[in-house]
Amino acid sequence: MDTTFPRRHPAPQRFLGWEPRRLASSALRAKRGPFNKSFINSHATAQKAMEVAANCSLRVKRPLLDPRFEGYKLSLEPLPCYQLELDAAVAEVKLRDDQYTLEHMHAFGMYNYLHCDSWYQDSVYYIDNLGRVMNLTVMLDTALGKPREVFRLPTDLTAYDSRLCASIHFTSSTWVTLSDGTGRLYLIGTGERGNSASEKWEIMFNEELGNPFIIIHSVSLLNAEKHSVTTLLLRIEKEELDMKGSGFYVSLEWVTIRKNKDNDKYEIIKCDILRGKSVPHYAAIEPDGKGLMIVSYKSFTFVHVGQDLENKNENMSEKIKEPLYYWQQTEDDLTVTIRLPEGSSKEDIQVQFLPDHINIMLKDQKFLEGNLYSSIDQESSTWIIKENNCLEIFLIKKNEGLTWPELVVGDKQGEFIRDSAQCAAIAERLMHLTSEELNPNPEKEKPPCNAQELEECDIFFEESSSLCRFDGSTLKTTHVVNLGSNQYLFSVIVDPKEMPCFCLRHDVDALLWQPHSSKQDDMWEHIATFNALGYVQASKRDKKFFACAPNYSYAALCECLRRVFIYRQPTPVSTVLYNRKEGRQVGQVAKQQVASLETNDPILGFQATNERLFVLTTKNLFLIKVNTEN
Repeated sequence: MDTTFPRRHPAPQRFLGWEPRRLASSALRAKRGPFNKSFINSHATAQKAMEVAANCSLRVKRPLLDPRFEGYKLSLEPLPCYQLELDAAVAEVKLRDDQYTLEHMHAFGMYNYLHCDSWYQDSVYYIDNLGRVMNLTVMLDTALGKPREVFRLPTDLTAYDSRLCASIHFTSSTWVTLSDGTGRLYLIGTGERGNSASEKWEIMFNEELGNPFIIIHSVSLLNAEKHSVTTLLLRIEKEELDMKGSGFYVSLEWVTIRKNKDNDKYEIIKCDILRGKSVPHYAAIEPDGKGLMIVSYKSFTFVHVGQDLENKNENMSEKIKEPLYYWQQTEDDLTVTIRLPEGSSKEDIQVQFLPDHINIMLKDQKFLEGNLYSSIDQESSTWIIKENNCLEIFLIKKNEGLTWPELVVGDKQGEFIRDSAQCAAIAERLMHLTSEELNPNPEKEKPPCNAQELEECDIFFEESSSLCRFDGSTLKTTHVVNLGSNQYLFSVIVDPKEMPCFCLRHDVDALLWQPHSSKQDDMWEHIATFNALGYVQASKRDKKFFACAPNYSYAALCECLRRVFIYRQPTPVSTVLYNRKEGRQVGQVAKQQVASLETNDPILGFQATNERLFVLTTKNLFLIKVNTEN
């Protein structure tokens, strides 16, 4: 049995990062809602940052593509599989009733509880419900030992009802960052983890950082004999003012911890916060700590800037200065929203309306004054203080139907928010230029597309992700790649001293990309291709985790229960084979293998090394020997 795929037609040189856009009119609302301050801030600031960033593309290396690849041949060769029973169950944390959004599922419901130490070969870790960090390092498959305890969390995890899953990241060969899921961050010195004589896990820093979080990435830095660790934390937090969306937002906290020379203690010296509306597919800090890369469906923007305690920069807050006010309009009126300082009262505010002029005073200080773009009805105009400490000013237009391009003539301190009803009207006027159907007129002689000829796994995604690079000093977006329909698949650490690689679907293939932060002109390198893997994975409805070997020799995915699929790179065959349809000799064959685990427990973790696959369930750890020739 073999698996064949559609033959790819020759195409000109193509870059990822471009695709025709179409108007998503169905997402627009015709009804105007209340201002959402935080959404307006992040959305408007992100758009502004995108405009100044360099629009880049990912350059595909054509020699790494195989247009003549025909498919995978199912191999019935048995895979050696070893099973270890755990002393205590994995510390799985199920989603609570208040964690009901898709973002909660992506971040916590699909969390990988098995962690691979990329600094040491075939070494994996997990945390059990006794709060123990357990390690299994494989030297010989036939002499497997029990997982050993290397560290125990000081807190009793079962005492916290609102905790998240404990998370761990291997910062360097001697440092680890650890979260217990209750909101506490640990920085641990481990010694050389591969050497039992020098390995000793010791807490060097721990601090309560508020609401629970998981660790996404971390990097160890040594500058001028000053050691520091910078880490990326993820939270999903409630947004009370969000009336239209899910009611939650995603927070990425970029925390830097440095050793104090005076007392030899580690302390937080900087904390920058990014906010977005979707869980990032990929987020990683550059090896020198000077930048950050994020792949996400919805854009992120910095909303809080933490100053370096040793190098205070008074102008830092001005770098991401938010607008003084926000305004929107209809055919009849305008609404201006101003965020007031804490403790402001009605007595501190003076608003003067004139037919062509407005003057706003706050605590006897001039806040906004100038000539309006057009005349207003000063008798009907009014203002009110909302419960969320916002001042809302309602201006009634004298010339109904007139669209104002600006509120105060010559003033650039405000941000205009286009009303959704206006967007819907514009979308309707432009509807003749686009279509939401794949083939609006199939009766044409040469229809552009026939949906009946498409398989389900060939249909493009409505969502379009982007890859953004943020500069750590200016906190601005420097590079943007529109990934279009190139679906994100997984990430893998090929070299622990470099950033993690990410894999994207390209046509039917899966392409692996290695970020190089030092190369500003060619920041992402195409390093490997998994033939037809993009097509294959799309047909796996129950897939949960995706991985590949660091040497690209195979890729693997697992379902929620039992089954593991392995797809090997093409290798030369020892016998003479011919393609029966074309009569030509076949020199290479790509094998597909399937392993079925002897358990009914759900798969909680999945990691791949060059020789082995590790699969974690609630009570067992399975080891599958993939490359037996090594």
